[in-house]
Amino acid sequence: MLTGIEEVDWASLGHAYGPADDVPELLRGLASADPAERETALDGMYGAVHHQGDVYDSTLACIPFLLELVADPEVQDRGSIVELLTSIGGIDLGDDEELDELDADDEEFIPAANYAMAAAAIAAGADVFLGLVGDPDPEVRLAAPCALASLHPDPARVLDLLRERLTVERDTEVRLALVAAVGRIALRHESLRAETVDWLGWLSCAAQAPGLRLAALAQLARCAPAQIPDDVVERVTTLLDEVRTAPAEPAAETPRAATPTLIGQVRELLEEHSAGRPTPWTEELLRTLHTALDDRVDDRIELILAQLRSPDWGQRSDAIWLCGGLIRVWRGRYDEVVRLVGAQLSDPEPRLREAATSFLERLFELAGPAADALATRLATAPQGPLGLPGPGARAGKGGALLALARCGDARAIPLLARALEEREVRRELLYAVDALGPAALPLAPLLRRRLAEVELDDLLYDRVAPLLFALTAVRGAQALPEVLRVLRGAPPNRRDWVREACLRTLASFGPVAREALPDVRALLCSESATVSSMAAQAVWSLDGSLAEALGALERWLRPGTSGAEWCAAARSLGAIGPAAAASAPALEAGLGARDLWVRVRSAAALWRVAGDAPAVLPVLLSAWDENRHARVAVAECLAEMGPAAAEAELAIRTELARRRRHNAREDGAGSHDVHDDEKLLTLCRAALSQLEHRAW
Repeated sequence: MLTGIEEVDWASLGHAYGPADDVPELLRGLASADPAERETALDGMYGAVHHQGDVYDSTLACIPFLLELVADPEVQDRGSIVELLTSIGGIDLGDDEELDELDADDEEFIPAANYAMAAAAIAAGADVFLGLVGDPDPEVRLAAPCALASLHPDPARVLDLLRERLTVERDTEVRLALVAAVGRIALRHESLRAETVDWLGWLSCAAQAPGLRLAALAQLARCAPAQIPDDVVERVTTLLDEVRTAPAEPAAETPRAATPTLIGQVRELLEEHSAGRPTPWTEELLRTLHTALDDRVDDRIELILAQLRSPDWGQRSDAIWLCGGLIRVWRGRYDEVVRLVGAQLSDPEPRLREAATSFLERLFELAGPAADALATRLATAPQGPLGLPGPGARAGKGGALLALARCGDARAIPLLARALEEREVRRELLYAVDALGPAALPLAPLLRRRLAEVELDDLLYDRVAPLLFALTAVRGAQALPEVLRVLRGAPPNRRDWVREACLRTLASFGPVAREALPDVRALLCSESATVSSMAAQAVWSLDGSLAEALGALERWLRPGTSGAEWCAAARSLGAIGPAAAASAPALEAGLGARDLWVRVRSAAALWRVAGDAPAVLPVLLSAWDENRHARVAVAECLAEMGPAAAEAELAIRTELARRRRHNAREDGAGSHDVHDDEKLLTLCRAALSQLEHRAW
């Protein structure tokens, strides 16, 4: 086994962490009789030799040995090696002409060439996968179909083999893998698509197990979205009921040794997620189906509602996770979905409660229909920490409290007060105070006490920023002495950040904080534009000293300042409003800047100080089209402009008619994405309401 491994000059090859002289040990580890050693070796292969999907020269050198290991029936856990080879060779390079255009000296040439050589090398040895579809090890049979569909150079032969194997295979998950591989072939090979789609359509209606028919329907939707049947929700719901009521299959026992590796941790999480579920594979089938349904939001909502009403807690859990992806990307009517998710908070299954809490805490105002369920959960759950920071909060009551506070429900206020009495407070809870409005003022004394206890060390900003934000939200002016203590005692580390946060809080206090004027005035000449600008805003707020404020702000509205500096000053001028009209000429200079945000902030400020709609509206509409992430700031200004924003009506109506969220992206999501898009919609409706009122 591994003949010739010593003949390779591994030290001259590289991987993610340097010379690849440790690779022979990893390859031998994959063939070890010790399960822990095999898993550690596999973790090393993914961590270094195939790091984040990269293909190095050492990766290429491993391919013959990996194929040899796969072919040896004495080697255990060969399914994981098949998956590794599939990942190494299955990268889609797209247009091969891009490789031809790269110069041999170009640093991008080697990685691109490596991917192509890896695909070619594995394809040349891909016949080894043909014999694995009937392997005694179900884990090998589970991995083989995807490898064949992705890597074998004769897809027609593979297609026949997969369909033939389906007639004799008895393991449910392997059968589903066979169907998924057929769908992959249809997507990769146009010449076989029509034949494959017809077969999938037949299988979805054939006298087969409901799971298999569901898999066929999901792949049919994936390969031919235009052929998704109109009654897809009804069909899927019926199949899920059949899956739920079908006789349970015996669970496969595959004990694995615990290893301190990333792969081991992921495996344990997956096992925990699937534990106690007779058909955990339905989650992936439904995810495939939802991806294929794409913008058919109403159908997807109806499907999720049906799942949320299922007696099977696993199907309800799947629905919650699937709805998380749906609501992140698409606008829709989610009230009933949210209400039913809230109902899961009382379920005895902790994983279901955790899924529901995690979903609701990201919804902000959209969590309103679940507010009663959240309040009930908080009132009836076992006593425990409310303000616990970190991941553990979701398993207890902290996540439910965060969701209730973020949706603006006043029932969160006494619970937040309790949380503020605890040793640690989850910072997101403090940032949620803003959603509660003036009703949260009773929290001010507790916030003040916590602020007084903060040490003035290098971690000061991380500790005080959430507290200062909450004090700003409730206008807790009684905390003035504590805010001044922090302002005066800020250490060098992030000092400007601390000062800016303190000044913003002081500005929110207004004239009652006039005692802070000497400290605030001392920062008007700060070398930090954010500190100087916020100091100017605070001076104006505390005693109306306009000349001082404008002098400090116009200093940053000059040629040579950075975009961030200009924006900081423009925002403070906008906050001062019409009293700063004398600064209009300085702001006008920013309307033609190359930096989009300088243009947006200048236009918004110019409207707020001078009401010059003809000058600012073209700038705002141009930015609206140029950068979707500027739309919230633009819409905020349009809503203030009222009838003066008449030229924006088409853009506003177009946005309100759009189904996809303005900030949806394929590579992930932020915790505030849904909230930001809902804010945009609220502002657009407010602006449109004023325009329609004008028409009357």
